[in-house]
Amino acid sequence: MKITYDCKDFFDEMFDASGNIRSHYRNLARQLESMDETVFLRKREAVDLAFLQKGITFTVYGDQQTTERIFPFDLIPRIIPNSEWQQLSLGLEQRMRALNLFLHDVYHEQHIIKDGVIPRAIVESAPYFRPAFMGFDVPKNIYIHICGTDLIRDDQGNYLVLEDNARSPSGVSYMLENRRAMKRAFPRIFPKSGVRSVSNYAANLLQVFKYICPHKKPNPSVVVLTPGVYNSAYFEHCFLARQMGVGIVEGRDLVVENDCVFMKTIEGLQQVDVIYRRIDDDFIDPEVFRKDSLLGVAGLVRAYRKGNVALANSIGTGVADDKVVYYYVPHMIKYYLDQDPILPNVETWLASNDQDLAYILQNMEKLVVKAANEAGGYGMLIGPAASQQEVEAFRAKVKAEPRNYIAQTPISLSRHPTCFGDHFDGCHVDLRPYILCGEDIKITPGGLTRVALRKGSLVVNSSQGGGSKDTWVLQKDACVSL
Repeated sequence: MKITYDCKDFFDEMFDASGNIRSHYRNLARQLESMDETVFLRKREAVDLAFLQKGITFTVYGDQQTTERIFPFDLIPRIIPNSEWQQLSLGLEQRMRALNLFLHDVYHEQHIIKDGVIPRAIVESAPYFRPAFMGFDVPKNIYIHICGTDLIRDDQGNYLVLEDNARSPSGVSYMLENRRAMKRAFPRIFPKSGVRSVSNYAANLLQVFKYICPHKKPNPSVVVLTPGVYNSAYFEHCFLARQMGVGIVEGRDLVVENDCVFMKTIEGLQQVDVIYRRIDDDFIDPEVFRKDSLLGVAGLVRAYRKGNVALANSIGTGVADDKVVYYYVPHMIKYYLDQDPILPNVETWLASNDQDLAYILQNMEKLVVKAANEAGGYGMLIGPAASQQEVEAFRAKVKAEPRNYIAQTPISLSRHPTCFGDHFDGCHVDLRPYILCGEDIKITPGGLTRVALRKGSLVVNSSQGGGSKDTWVLQKDACVSL
């Protein structure tokens, strides 16, 4: 099976500008060329069947045909040389430190606002800013315990940060299952390939939770709080609970008594010390946020304020992944750390700025315009690919709510060979590494490579037809051999 296709003017992960295979892909290419096509396709079918049997799915809300779908997986792995990964890790750690310092600051002294680095109105108008938690000290001063930062590469191969997912980043279960799938499909690869392991993610995650436990217990009680089976990431909630060996609960399984949180069990009530919540702030406690919420736990915030339970991620972290606040992260890095950003943002315009707004409205056909707090590829206009009617509709939205929109320079996104039946083609990819912050910062080597499976599409989200690949970070810059 020989991988060939026209790279056009895009940066390709596997091929250089002259069409030659990059050094860290050469052995992989040789092994694929020596493999019979029917063998490869049989392996792919086996992986698809395994995903189906294990229920590795995601949910598409509002789909007429089906709600739950098998997560598409491509067998050609993305490969990142060690030196490249080391630089990425430094940039991701820098960003995580700055975001946590920012969150502590805006919920306490607000120096960054008083010094004019970020406008007060930007912070206070963010939908997920929680003024009720001003002055509240979260355990260990850590707000973001789990972050998924989306990276893309431009046409020169430079890594850029597209956004930070600081509320409840999803997808890590697919990263772990993708690796398992590759091990099953190619059982001889990993002992000699020099690919760094991702298998310690769950253990590292549990260590973070133990570190933030408000009580000095050697084995604190940790649970994963899920909205339930109809949530798009329910598979992941169950998967992570199982991997950590902790309970998975819904709001109805918990009760607050004497400002402590308890889990209902067949042996009676058991106190809970740490909650890994996969529920948004608005639904977590009907006494404080939405009174109609049936997903959360009445009194949970009271127990949290009393220091009797820890939450990951903390309430109020959503202000940090507002796409308007994202614009200011390089400023945060300079302000808090006195460093230049290692990983730059994509060039961004704020519709809330009068000068930027005029530019956005005039050039909307040339820009990518995004709602500040939408996810999953929704609430977005890709100007160059949009109809005039779509552009005009979005122009009206931006005019009506300028605070709610940003615009960015369209980035072509790097491409990667992807199998389509009997042939390969280059598809656009991004990368979501997962960063954990506890006693120290740990970054799982690799992350989730998402791939746009619709021909020519730049949208990699699973809800918009995207899939994923295994991501190999090499121990060295050497070639990988199968």
